Amino acid sequence: MQNKTIYYKVAEHFFSVEASEEFLSQMTNYAPFETESVKVPAFSLVVHTDTDAPVYTEDTRQEEEGQAILCGRTAEGLPTFDFWLHGKCAGILVCEKDFRKANLFIQQGREIPTLVAMRTKEQSSKCCPPAFAGMTEEGAQKVTHLDIPAVNNSLMVLYSLATADKLTALFHAAVIRHEDRGYLFLGKSGTGKSTHARLWLQYIKGSTLLNDDNPIVRLFNADGGKISAKVYGSPWSGKTPCCKNEVVDVGGFILLSQAPYNKIFSLKGVAAYAALVPCISGMRWDKEIANGIHQTENALATHVPVWHLECLPDETAAKLCQETIA
Repeated sequence: MQNKTIYYKVAEHFFSVEASEEFLSQMTNYAPFETESVKVPAFSLVVHTDTDAPVYTEDTRQEEEGQAILCGRTAEGLPTFDFWLHGKCAGILVCEKDFRKANLFIQQGREIPTLVAMRTKEQSSKCCPPAFAGMTEEGAQKVTHLDIPAVNNSLMVLYSLATADKLTALFHAAVIRHEDRGYLFLGKSGTGKSTHARLWLQYIKGSTLLNDDNPIVRLFNADGGKISAKVYGSPWSGKTPCCKNEVVDVGGFILLSQAPYNKIFSLKGVAAYAALVPCISGMRWDKEIANGIHQTENALATHVPVWHLECLPDETAAKLCQETIA
């Protein structure tokens, strides 16, 4: 089946995806971001459904809520990201060292016993567990329910790494748009980011949801040297489908924590910086990427208001927050 290339623009950064037309037709969350071709995109991804992925050595892994990303390198030193969803392999992303080009090898969701015990010592030394060996011909050209999450994860990884030196950050946050400003609700999974956003929608007149999980924030140098921040919608919005191609000035960041009362206070300096760090995606063990992320985090903590809201999931909390920060 012949491949096709489509270009996208997200937060003013361009990227391309090459895959079969059947595959691309399933990427409906990217439709609002489709654009004309460009000569030099920030990065490009090619999706393979009938080719075995190269073997790799695992360096580290991240596991959360039934998902896991195994990070490593091929024998040639190319960065790899192996995506697992509910115990099934979704795909293996192999990147060039500058993250400007990458290949995603769809693995058709093979079963594994557990993520923790998926490799024996012998298998680890060979760099590749048995489930990575390849696909059956029967499934090679079929788009499964695991394929699109693999593409989403791949593009999020590439986006965060390829733009890390461009004052751009992919956040884990819910964003409410209110009176032409965007307010980002931060916190660990389960803290209540989406819940608090829904409270704004319910009780704060004029509020709309910009993104429910993965917005993008960019910094700009305005006239006179003043730094401004903008928040953009993205194709990645978690469990709530809200993939809007919109942009608004950042009104502030609100770190949420659960409490038996409602209280909000401003964060400054190191406290503001520390509130932002866990919410920004990036490969911090790479020095160049880590430096780019740090520059963005430091500028945001310095020039954009940051608050901490200790709260109940109720109307009073939403109104207290809005009245304080807006």
